[in-house]
Amino acid sequence: MKQYNVGIIGATGMVGQRFATLLENHPWFNVKVLAASPRSAGQTYEEAAGSRWKMAVPMPESMKNMILMDATADIEKIAGMVDFCFCAVDMKKDEIKALEEAYAKAECPIVSNNSAHRFTADVPMVVPEINPEHIEIIKAQRERLGTKRGFIAVKSNCSIQSYVPALHPLRKFGLKNVLACTYQAISGAGKNFETWPEMVDNLIPFIGGEEEKSEQEPLKVWGEIKGNEIVKASSPAITTQCLRVPVSDGHTAAVFVSFDKKPTKEEILQCWKEFAGVPQELELPHAPKQFLNYFEEDNRPQAKLDRDLEGGMAVSIGRLREDTQYDYKFVCLSHNTLRGAAGGAVLLAELLAAKGYFD
Repeated sequence: MKQYNVGIIGATGMVGQRFATLLENHPWFNVKVLAASPRSAGQTYEEAAGSRWKMAVPMPESMKNMILMDATADIEKIAGMVDFCFCAVDMKKDEIKALEEAYAKAECPIVSNNSAHRFTADVPMVVPEINPEHIEIIKAQRERLGTKRGFIAVKSNCSIQSYVPALHPLRKFGLKNVLACTYQAISGAGKNFETWPEMVDNLIPFIGGEEEKSEQEPLKVWGEIKGNEIVKASSPAITTQCLRVPVSDGHTAAVFVSFDKKPTKEEILQCWKEFAGVPQELELPHAPKQFLNYFEEDNRPQAKLDRDLEGGMAVSIGRLREDTQYDYKFVCLSHNTLRGAAGGAVLLAELLAAKGYFD
C-alpha cells in the first residue's frame, strides 16, 4: 500500500491524543503535521499537551518535539504538507463546519471525528463494516465544493457504534422498533476521573444532544445514495435514553428490538457469528478479525473486561433473550474512543485509502 502523509487537527485534545497513539506506527500513514488552537501553536507537542496527556500509553517519541501549527491560520500551508488530515477539534459546530470545508476547498481531504457535518447531505457518515458504499457520494460532494481532491468524510456518534453493528445483520428480518438505553463512559466527554471527580460514585441521566444523535444517525447510516445526497432510511423507529456513568472507557447499550419477521435466537446468533464487512475482506490494518463477538456468560460483556477486545475495535454482545414487550433484548459494548472515535476514523481512512480516494 502507498504511504500517505497525514495531519492531526486538534491534536492536543483527548481524541487528538488517541489519534497520535494509533498513528505512531501505522503501516500506511505517517504523521507530518500536528495542529491545534492559536494558543498552542508554536509550542512543541510535549509543551502543549504533556501536562494534559490522558492516554494510558506515553506520548509518541516521534511527535514530542513536533511544533504545533495553527489549525485555522495555517490551512493552506498544512494542505501543502499532507495527503489528508484527521480532525478532532473542540469548537462551536458552525466553526467546525467552516473549518473542515476550508480544508476540503484547499484540496486537503478531511476524515472527521466531529459531528458538525454528519447531516450534510453529501458527506458520508460511515461505519466501515456497515455502509462503505456511502463513500461514493464523495464525487457529488467534490462537484459541489469545486474540488479535485478535497472532501469531508465523517464517522458516526460513538454511542451508536455499540448497538447499530449488532442490529445491522438482523435487518433482513425487518427491524421494526428499537429501544436503546446507552450507559456512556466519561472519556466520551473528554474527561477522566482526575478532571471530573464529580462523576465518582455518580450517574447523570442526560448528555446534551446525544439522544437526538442516537435516534437519527443510524437512519443515515442505513440510508441510500439518491442523486447527489444520502437519503435516510425510513425505518426502524428508534427511541433512546443516554446516561453518563462512572466508567473510564466503554459505552454499553441495553437494546430492545421488534421485527417484521421474528427470527429464532439461533438465527440471530448465527448472523452475529458470520457477519463480516469490507474492512475484513480487505484486511485493513485496524479491522477486527471478528467484528461481532457474543458472550454466553450472563455477566458479560463488561466494560473493564471486554472494551479492549481486538485492540478496542470489536463489538461485544451478550444476554440475548426474548422480551415480554419486544421480540428480543440484549446488551452491547464498544470502546468509545477507539471503535467509537479515533479508531473508527482511522479505519474509515484506511477504507478511503484502499479505494484510492486520497490519490
